[in-house]
Amino acid sequence: MSFLAPWALLLAAAAGVPLLLHLLRRRTGARVDFPAVRYLLRMEKEHAREVRLKNLLLMVLRVAIILALAFAAARPVGPLPGVGHAPTAVALVLDNSLSSSAAGTEGPMLTRLTAVARAMVDAASAGDRLWIVTFDGQVTGGSSLVLRDALARVRALDGAGDASAALRRAATLVKESGIPNGRIVLLTDGQATSWQGVAGAVADGMPVDVVQPDGAPPANRAVVMVASEPAHWNPRGAVRATVSGSDSTTWRVVLDGRTVARGSAQPGATVLARVQPLTRGWMAGAIELAPDELRADDIRHFAAHVGEPPAIAADAASGLFLRGAVDALVQGGRAVRAGADARAAVALVSAERARKPGLLFAPSEPLKLADANRALERAGIPWRFAARREGPAPVRGEGVEGTVARSWYPLIPAGDITGTDTIARVGGAPWAVAGDGYVLVASAADAAATDLPVRAGFIPWLDDLLSQRLAQGTGAALQAAPGAAVRVPNGVDALESPDGTTRPVTAGGTLEAPWTAGVSFWRRDGQRAGALVVNAEPRESDLARLAPDSLAARLGATRASANGGDAARALFRAGGRRALARTFLALALLLLAAESFVARRGRAKAATA
Repeated sequence: MSFLAPWALLLAAAAGVPLLLHLLRRRTGARVDFPAVRYLLRMEKEHAREVRLKNLLLMVLRVAIILALAFAAARPVGPLPGVGHAPTAVALVLDNSLSSSAAGTEGPMLTRLTAVARAMVDAASAGDRLWIVTFDGQVTGGSSLVLRDALARVRALDGAGDASAALRRAATLVKESGIPNGRIVLLTDGQATSWQGVAGAVADGMPVDVVQPDGAPPANRAVVMVASEPAHWNPRGAVRATVSGSDSTTWRVVLDGRTVARGSAQPGATVLARVQPLTRGWMAGAIELAPDELRADDIRHFAAHVGEPPAIAADAASGLFLRGAVDALVQGGRAVRAGADARAAVALVSAERARKPGLLFAPSEPLKLADANRALERAGIPWRFAARREGPAPVRGEGVEGTVARSWYPLIPAGDITGTDTIARVGGAPWAVAGDGYVLVASAADAAATDLPVRAGFIPWLDDLLSQRLAQGTGAALQAAPGAAVRVPNGVDALESPDGTTRPVTAGGTLEAPWTAGVSFWRRDGQRAGALVVNAEPRESDLARLAPDSLAARLGATRASANGGDAARALFRAGGRRALARTFLALALLLLAAESFVARRGRAKAATA
């Protein structure tokens, strides 16, 4: 037996009061014999034994009453017969990931899970502490009324959430509650992909119950991938998507609220829709399937930038590879050749002729290094070239993986570089950096310095830089899962939500992606300058489930149940301990009644005598 308020045991010291009074009553004064009271002495001797037993019994009863009250005040708990259960700290971890919204024969899984959680809340007593922890990190604690209201407001996420983080947060709440008897209850659909790599998510020794209602998952169709090709439409473009499922389905592509393409697709097929919008600028789009039992993954969002092809220029001194790249982009319709006002075009030149906007390469000769650094200073670019280094060395970065640098000039800061991105590295140092209106590369644009110009990916790499970093009004479309950490692109100052509201952001900082799928837009000086596309993780569309015992084994859980009603009834009996305060109060009342009976009986006999 243990005590939740052991300090109250100090009240047991009051049990010495009846004992002290009993001892004081045994003191007698000087003995004086009177002939008239001799007959009373004979009666006293006849009843002395009975009086002593009565007084001793009263003393024992009064001491026991005080001890029982002291024990009740100390709130004892133990494996003895009692009323109710021991005060318990319980964290209900509720799986509200996207897969929990799948509807089966008994309704959506999330509805079934919240019903079990509600039954557990109703089974709690006033001495218990309960919390509800969902997969998006939300925590609710308080009275049963507050918890029931929170359960009524729980909605399925548009993504997987973070199961491990929810379990760790629940374990912390239980440990810090100050209640010795605590446990975690996980209510989940048991989706297999949600529980990969969760070993160690719950601290050793923390009891965990797994509640996973039975039932087979429904068949499901989903859009598991969608892409805007290319990133910049000028003005034609295409939408490519992949559909999964067990049967064929119909689809449609929606752009800015209007259907622009329709069709049907077989399971595993790739959908390709070619589009030529009439409007220009950044647009939100989606591909939608005919709805099934899991509606949330039948829609997948994308963003497209629609505009005219960028004007580009490369003078005669730019070299064979850059001039050839310009010709290829122009012939492919991805760019137009600069006209008379070449200063307004994106320059593809060596850094000694640096200007903005421009894609700038290191000089081909070390003798031109000083000229290049002066040109960078005049153009307001906060980077300089250091002394040349020789390779070969691999280049790491998006679009240039596998590239080898044979010679390069390390890039060193020469001012405030807060608004710049490192888009490729060599030997851990910057090899290509991007800022407001420029991209600077540490190697020259020739095969002697790097094999990038002779690689098949050179033209696509240039196209991406033009469409996402250098062309007027363009930017990148960042992809993120719901709730993921996102780095704010350089040069933007606000984020426009799908409902049209905007909020300020700090360029170069991080923010949490919305928990609702959709397309938000980065804004710069009041204009759209990129997009943030939030979609569910493709693995959430795989509804295969683990068996309850298998999931319990992964988590080191003490119990697994497929029957929510049984789990709710057994929750507070799990420790085998009960609250004994009422038991000791009842014992004190019984002792008080016995003491009152003995005292009255003694007074009645004295009166008749």
